[in-house]
Amino acid sequence: MKKVILDLDTGIDDAMALAYILGSPEVQLAGVTGTYGNVSLRQGLRNSLALLDLLGHPEVPVFAGQPHALLACEDYETSGVSAFIHGPNGIGGVELPDSPRSPKAEPAVDFLIRMANECGPDLIYVPTGPLTNLACALRRDPDACHKIGRVVLMGGALTVCGNVTPAAEANISKDPEAADQVFRSGLATTMVGLDVTLQTLLTPGDVDEWHHLGTGAATAYASIVDYYIWAYAQRQPYLGGCGLHDPLAAAVALDPSLVTTVGINLQVDLEGELRGRTIGDLARLNDPRKSTQVALGVDIPRFMQNLMSRVGRALGGGR
Repeated sequence: MKKVILDLDTGIDDAMALAYILGSPEVQLAGVTGTYGNVSLRQGLRNSLALLDLLGHPEVPVFAGQPHALLACEDYETSGVSAFIHGPNGIGGVELPDSPRSPKAEPAVDFLIRMANECGPDLIYVPTGPLTNLACALRRDPDACHKIGRVVLMGGALTVCGNVTPAAEANISKDPEAADQVFRSGLATTMVGLDVTLQTLLTPGDVDEWHHLGTGAATAYASIVDYYIWAYAQRQPYLGGCGLHDPLAAAVALDPSLVTTVGINLQVDLEGELRGRTIGDLARLNDPRKSTQVALGVDIPRFMQNLMSRVGRALGGGR
């Protein structure tokens, strides 16, 4: 059985990605590594532990990753926009009991390298926040990282505008240097960015299904995602729902056929107004090996069916 590591900056869409993987019987969630972004590293670890307990999976270990970007000197703290989109605690203001567990003593980067060496092609790594942990792992042990069977990241934008600046998507913008190192490393990756994630939307009618399940986990998740839909309605009312960024990346990690891709050797712009932009690397334009597959099309009906089925199963619906 393949094993999954989710690298989460645990906000609301991360919480849905977590439920998606836990509701997928064909894989085992080997661990959750923490990063910063939607929330601080500290808050994200707290959320991950609480959500795993809520979903009935206290056996899944959680590991603390890097607390800030490669070039930053201070730990990341939640920004105003992220606090609005994800709520003051990252999960829509819904209060969950703190887990009695703590993150493991082993650092996230060490855990990733260890699992890459142990599992090789059977390991799937899904980073849904800044790519700082992966960049640090590549610096420390590139050979181990290249053993990973599949790396599917949520981040970037190629054919649409960014959501932080006209050029930059949020996850990439929080550590452009890390993302640039990952893309230039030659590591085989799939980029699930705004090109496709904003085509996949969850509506209030979808969330009603979770309200009706009647379990504690379903009630909590429905309230969390209700907040997310409300926040989207304030900022992007024309969408009619909330973007399923991280759940789509999790879904593609298990079933690449959900998206159509184009092969590109990417770089990230690091200077000026275009800082954080994901774009083709001219120096590798004619390299026949394309290290990144960028998702540009998505099978929306099949993904949405999978999402409702698998998240419903994780929330106690038994579907």
